[in-house]
Amino acid sequence: MKRQNYLSWDEYFMAVALLSAQRSKDPNTQVGACVANDQNKIVGVGYNGFPWGCSDDELPWDREGAYLDTKYPYVCHAELNAVLNAITTDLRRCRIYVGLFPCNECTKVIIQSGISEIIYLSDKYRETDQVKAARIMLDKSPNITYRQMQTSLEFLTVHFVPPGEK
Repeated sequence: MKRQNYLSWDEYFMAVALLSAQRSKDPNTQVGACVANDQNKIVGVGYNGFPWGCSDDELPWDREGAYLDTKYPYVCHAELNAVLNAITTDLRRCRIYVGLFPCNECTKVIIQSGISEIIYLSDKYRETDQVKAARIMLDKSPNITYRQMQTSLEFLTVHFVPPGEK
């Protein structure tokens, strides 16, 4: 008899997105994204951080202050990185899993890439203009849907030591 209580595809891909978020150096917000195709294969993964070659120690991580002294003009969001990391793959009919509902800029990238579905966990910024603009674009785009992921899982534990070893 097969094992019960295994992860659904949605839970699996969202777990990959959340694990990817742990690579982020952002002291306030860690976001990850995972792109899966219609055959349930991962084709792109990303997390929020600075562009390649830009030192995590030299650019600012601040959230407030003069614009150029904050992280906002420099950080690439997880969704953008996941799409760019899948650049050699056709993303039509793919799904993107993200911890946070995407902002308007990432939504443009998602729509333009051909991704057909967004699955997100949190919508805590839903009242911001960026997320409102994202929803307007998504609602006007006939080839993409979005939904908040439903799961009974509260946490998932990863063991680095195999069972029976220690």
